[in-house]
Amino acid sequence: MIAMQYSFTPPADYDMTIIDRRIREKGPLLDNLPGLKFKAYLTARKGDAIIGSKDNFYAPFYVWDKDEGLSDFLCGPGFAGVTESFGWPQVKTWVVWRADVSPDIRKARFATREIILTEPYAPLAEICRQESEEATAEVARGEALASVAAFEPTGWTRVRFRLLADLPKDALRPGVQAYNVGHLSAPGVS
Repeated sequence: MIAMQYSFTPPADYDMTIIDRRIREKGPLLDNLPGLKFKAYLTARKGDAIIGSKDNFYAPFYVWDKDEGLSDFLCGPGFAGVTESFGWPQVKTWVVWRADVSPDIRKARFATREIILTEPYAPLAEICRQESEEATAEVARGEALASVAAFEPTGWTRVRFRLLADLPKDALRPGVQAYNVGHLSAPGVS
């Protein structure tokens, strides 16, 4: 599996209802996309007291079952449409260690993403085990509707991504970006 996210930062005075409308209209088009485990259509508004964002964002997050799904999407008309509307983004990718999804994933209203630097010579096998166990436990305990633990070895970062029904108070801390979920495409989940 592979996780992917790109992000656009519209100006502070941008009418974010334009992005909300785009999500409503375009979101369902990926509801049955082959190779997609899920796509969360994420937004954040500057000054939103609930998620505490300092900027506006449109930042979809994807988990693909295989890298061919990611490649097909980036080379296809859907991504071309995104770039025509918002520009050419930097696409971040992570190799997924673990992605647990609750049958209730469609109840997600919020998401959090934390990117963590991995120290040189860190015990990767142990970090992988711990991060994977925590991702599984969060979904099993009902704390998250989806939990992804992944890494990328170019800049040696890890990502912790969570889909949530409610945003816990401790979610808003330095290094964590919170988002609103505008739509969720999750083929194979009723």
